[in-house]
Amino acid sequence: MKGLAPLFLGIFGTLAFSWVGLTVIPNWQIGHLNPQSDEEGTDIYPMPQSGMAARGGRVYAANGCIYCHSQQVRADYAAADIERKWGDRRSAPRDYIFERPVFLGKMRMGQDLSNIGARAPTEQENAPPAGAASPSASPAPQGGAPAPGAAPSGASPSPPSPKTGSPSPAAGSPATSPVSPAPNVSPSPAGPPAASPASPVPNAPASPGPKAPPASPSPAAAAANAVPAASASPAGGVPPWPVQTSGEPPMYSAAWHHVHLYSPRSINVDSDMPSYRFLYQTRRITDASSVDALQLTGSDAPPQGWEVVPTFDAECLVAYLMSLNQSHPLKEVRSAAPAAPAQSPAAPSTAPAPAK
Repeated sequence: MKGLAPLFLGIFGTLAFSWVGLTVIPNWQIGHLNPQSDEEGTDIYPMPQSGMAARGGRVYAANGCIYCHSQQVRADYAAADIERKWGDRRSAPRDYIFERPVFLGKMRMGQDLSNIGARAPTEQENAPPAGAASPSASPAPQGGAPAPGAAPSGASPSPPSPKTGSPSPAAGSPATSPVSPAPNVSPSPAGPPAASPASPVPNAPASPGPKAPPASPSPAAAAANAVPAASASPAGGVPPWPVQTSGEPPMYSAAWHHVHLYSPRSINVDSDMPSYRFLYQTRRITDASSVDALQLTGSDAPPQGWEVVPTFDAECLVAYLMSLNQSHPLKEVRSAAPAAPAQSPAAPSTAPAPAK
């Protein structure tokens, strides 16, 4: 009986000490953080979310997105999140001062979403360029998908030449006609066509030979093909789970998010993300197609005369995803952004090489 009092005090002291260390001290340290601002008070971070983004956060939680996606970029000494281009710096407590609740995540079956809004294309990249190339460049599919037949007529003089590697310059037929006779005239004196290709192989750099069509646009085609290869991966690094597909909107744009939510397998065939088609409705086109209609292709495309449009919950969910952005530098966190320009000088060094 004499030992009950010390035992009780020991148990109580252990619990009280743990509670103070895990609850009181952290709340005292980071529980009253304010947004960071510059001297003029103009650059304020973070800012409260808008009404649609706040509602989208509730839709995000109600559909269990928290179970497969995290929103916490870990430090480089703890994980490879920064190497995966999920962020330029680790997450800090100040990033979450306006979030109630904070969706740090349960596990990572999908990519981290802390900076998914920072990966959205700019307005210039989102707009279809004048000579948009359809297959591989990430900004191009939005402009190349709806107008494959009309675009070549207005922009045929310049784009077909770097793309002559593909065998279908339909609108540029007058441009290819002067090129084709020239290589055909030079090998014409050779009577036996089987022996002539074998002999000029050592002199291939000087004579066009039977492989003249790919030889003429090689400098331009190599430069043109190098740009889409670099731009296919967002943020210029390790490609994430989603993959830019031909005919889809620009990656990480609002239209791309809607297509990804409606049909994840159309973005990545290996995705195990469930489809959220109940957030969208299929309706008949009465007068004209809606500007919010999803750009679906293949088996996901609606029947003729119908369209798939997002509901208000779907628009709020996409607004919430587009608002997730922790790329703003913080004074208390070291950013890994200076490592990015190290790759930019390497790109010009490889560009002149094919020109030779």
